[in-house]
Amino acid sequence: MAGELGGRRLASPGPGSEVRPTSDRVREALFSILGERVEGARVLDLFCGTGALAIEALSRGAEHATLVDERTEPAERNVEALGLGGRARVVRSDALRFLRRREGEWDLIFCDPPYRLAERLKAPLESMVPGRLAERGLVVVESAGRSPLALDLPLLTERSYGDTRIAVHSRPEAGDG
Repeated sequence: MAGELGGRRLASPGPGSEVRPTSDRVREALFSILGERVEGARVLDLFCGTGALAIEALSRGAEHATLVDERTEPAERNVEALGLGGRARVVRSDALRFLRRREGEWDLIFCDPPYRLAERLKAPLESMVPGRLAERGLVVVESAGRSPLALDLPLLTERSYGDTRIAVHSRPEAGDG
């Protein structure tokens, strides 16, 4: 963890859990790519797992984060342990159901679903995520390198780290700038 929470460790689920936290190496690389875009951002972390991406964003100056997952215990534990309750909201919900029901726009949307669901999630995420992005918002997708969740949105950059692929997209009407 970097930023104001630097040096703090996140609790993660034990062996046998389906939660796959983003590795420290990938998280550091991702936030290096995002740079100053994190400062003051409103963050939505879909399929949040432990909440590592949203918590890292808060640590680096994001204004607020909404963390969404069907199993919220790991994220709730970390938000509470780090004293982030005033800046983070954890929502127990299916990510697609959340996107259908909730209004609002976010500056950064993190999307790190279970790798095995990538193909099934492609079309619904492509149709719903752009409408939830603020004007200069970005969506960051983490997926398997061998079977990536390749959204048909303007791609700003993509990087691979072992079998992990990170893709950063903008809103369709925002183009490449």
